[in-house]
Amino acid sequence: MTKFDEATQAIRVDDNTYDVCLDPGYAIGGPLNGGYLMAVILRAAVDASPFAHPVSTTAQFLKAPVAGPAQVRVEPLKAGRTAAFARVRLVQDGVAQIEGLVTTATLDGAEPLYAEGPAHEMPPIEDCAKLPDPKPESGMNLNAQMELLFDPPTIGWLTGRPTGRPESRAYFRMAEPQDPDPYVLALAVDALPPVVFSAGARGWAPTVDLTWHLRALPAPGWLTLLGSGRLISDGWFDEEVEVRDRAGRLVAQARQLARVGRG
Repeated sequence: MTKFDEATQAIRVDDNTYDVCLDPGYAIGGPLNGGYLMAVILRAAVDASPFAHPVSTTAQFLKAPVAGPAQVRVEPLKAGRTAAFARVRLVQDGVAQIEGLVTTATLDGAEPLYAEGPAHEMPPIEDCAKLPDPKPESGMNLNAQMELLFDPPTIGWLTGRPTGRPESRAYFRMAEPQDPDPYVLALAVDALPPVVFSAGARGWAPTVDLTWHLRALPAPGWLTLLGSGRLISDGWFDEEVEVRDRAGRLVAQARQLARVGRG
């Protein structure tokens, strides 16, 4: 079991309740990363399902959970021959923090009938750049859990040269050797810096709603994350992320609505 597996572990209490312990190692300056929190919820949802994979997840982030004990409550809605549906809730100190709907099924790795190419061609991995390590007092613990190597133009905001477009692109893998699985993909779809940074915004950008789909089981190795946005307006922005595995297959796609950061 890897550190990530331990950090997302859900222990069954009864048919509908799971104990979890939210790990401070996935904090982003205080709040916990939304992708990490989805991975925790999905451990419980899949354990309670007759199917093996979380193919569609929608999460509403009502509050910002803190590190420490919490519970995931799973309410089965319907189970058919090919898919099951459940309502999930992350509860901490008796208060709902995240509400979600999860669809589970079992993917068998069949060859696609049709598959588009990537939205953007990445440069070779050796031409990509790493963000500077954050200061220990920043609370950006998430950085230590994963490796991100960025397409250089998309981190021009670091030196005051944002591209002016909402975009972020990087190669991704866990810091501890681990083949990507659906729970790693849940983290990956929310692992990029907010795309509004490249449009000139700064500050923590809290996610309000995030929906992602598991499209295929990923091959071992680096993942490619391609992030973009369509509209920044009235303090809100959208972010779409396409995830491809080492073989170039689309393995996950996500869209989220978030608040533009202050600062």
